[in-house]
Amino acid sequence: MRGFRPLCKKAWLAAGRGWCGVAGDSQPSAQPTFGLLFDIDGVLVRGKTPIPAARRAFQKLMSPRGQFLVPVVFVTNAGNCLRQKKADQLTEILGVPISQEQITMSHSPLRMFKQYHDKRVLVSGQGPVLDIAKYLGFSHPVTIDALREHFPLLDMVDHNRRPTNLLSPAVDFPKIEAVILFGEPVRWETNLQLIVDVLLTGGHPGNAHQRISYPHIPLLACNMDLMWVAEAHSPRFGHGIFMVCLENIYKKITGKDLKYEALMGKPSEITYHYAEYLIRTQATERDWKEPIQTLYAVGDNLMTDIYGANLYNQYLKEKNSRKGSKARMQVAAGTRATAVSQEDEPLNTWNGELSAAAATSCRSILVCTGVYNPRIEVPSNPSDCITATVFHGHRDFKFDPALVEPGHIVKDVDAAVDLVFQLENFSPKASKRT
Repeated sequence: MRGFRPLCKKAWLAAGRGWCGVAGDSQPSAQPTFGLLFDIDGVLVRGKTPIPAARRAFQKLMSPRGQFLVPVVFVTNAGNCLRQKKADQLTEILGVPISQEQITMSHSPLRMFKQYHDKRVLVSGQGPVLDIAKYLGFSHPVTIDALREHFPLLDMVDHNRRPTNLLSPAVDFPKIEAVILFGEPVRWETNLQLIVDVLLTGGHPGNAHQRISYPHIPLLACNMDLMWVAEAHSPRFGHGIFMVCLENIYKKITGKDLKYEALMGKPSEITYHYAEYLIRTQATERDWKEPIQTLYAVGDNLMTDIYGANLYNQYLKEKNSRKGSKARMQVAAGTRATAVSQEDEPLNTWNGELSAAAATSCRSILVCTGVYNPRIEVPSNPSDCITATVFHGHRDFKFDPALVEPGHIVKDVDAAVDLVFQLENFSPKASKRT
């Protein structure tokens, strides 16, 4: 990845050997106690071109009856389509049946933000944004194009799109109560202008900008990827670049920081929490009795896939540590141990919808088929691990070198599946017989 020094030599040596920390002589397991989280762009495809290793990997994950041997969820920061369309695309690419219940889009957690579902929200992005918003539960979404039609004098950058009638029409338009960024739009100048107008007028873009309109109306954003990989040799601009533009424009005009009510998509914890919920749901539907204890997240981007998996792993460790501490305190006090309360849970907002996280760890696996570039010199000092020279994560995420250090590095997704099977001492053949 551009702007980062190589991974520590120890990680490279482990990758070169193939695997480390693999179970030894224990009996292979037939029922999974782990789940797989796959990124899509740079792991399974580059743009619209399938990565050859993807089909090989997924053939290993299927039973003769066309069922997955382990729970699988696809975690993508894409947000320009509905889950079913993404599932159909993956079915064609991978040659195995994928359902929409296996898809976590960057906007999927918005289903839980029910406090905004009855509000009039401005939605920015591309693709069927109205359909997406309604599918997620929003009753009164408004597109940028619809806002522009009602207020034609606001969009003036493109001379060819300027209105011929420069008289400002009287418009009775309901207040915009929140703004939702689904993903990068097509006409950035139009979206940036109108979103800033809405923020600076308290949701009444036909009015003049207010000097005192802070904090602004709620802003929620999905997909923080600064860059992503398609067919081009170098990464392309992602929605994170658009967000950088919006943040800096707002700061330059007002002198204040743009505030987000929520940030969704990788590397946010809530996205992995939602993905774990889908993993558990699959296991329950298959009547697998053993709890899913370990998640393996396979990705190509240090600042989203690896950072996010490691961040969620950190959350799971802290959560389980709090459970253990509370149980010990209760035992010491002679009381019966109970689960951690809602107040002790950082993601308590979601417990009613998703139930508390049940996994004990989330391990990151980096593949070399996307954003991450393995063709860089390995540092001579084995203790010289990743440090930030340019931070590609979002402004509101603190950089921690440990969070961008992958648990394992492999060539491609096929090697990643082999690695997981060996780490878990999992026998696909045994599973296919059950």
